Amino acid sequence: MKKVKIGGVIRNSNLAKVGVMGIPDRPGVAGAILSALGREGINVEFIVQCIDLNYNDHVVFCVAQDNLEAALSILKKIKPELGAKEVIHEPEAGIVSIFGPDFRERPGIAGAMFNALASVGINILAISTSISTVSCVIDAKRVSEAVRVIEQTFDMP
Repeated sequence: MKKVKIGGVIRNSNLAKVGVMGIPDRPGVAGAILSALGREGINVEFIVQCIDLNYNDHVVFCVAQDNLEAALSILKKIKPELGAKEVIHEPEAGIVSIFGPDFRERPGIAGAMFNALASVGINILAISTSISTVSCVIDAKRVSEAVRVIEQTFDMP
């Protein structure tokens, strides 16, 4: 099978994953969370949000490990106004991303990446995509292994 050509791999293993879960869906939820973090100088590297069958928002994002405690403190303060059921976190998360031109016009790239990670038993904790990238949050301890299997799966520059 011919390998699909991609532009490369980006990695970061010094992150923590945070989830603000079970928020009644309404406009401004993500803005309230991210603005509160931003006011305290906390940068968010990865964001994904979804709405479940009960119309509850779940906002999952990554921050630098050094900012985890501050982020959790901020979220504890705004949790009641959000109406969130739970704030969860994983203190050792990493992101592995692939990038390249015109991913939207090239079917199968995300599936190939996800299958490659699964082939070595790496669980995906969150996924985010754009026109030119596919990013997965995984356990920080597995980032190097994830990069190796991705490099074996795709045609790299």
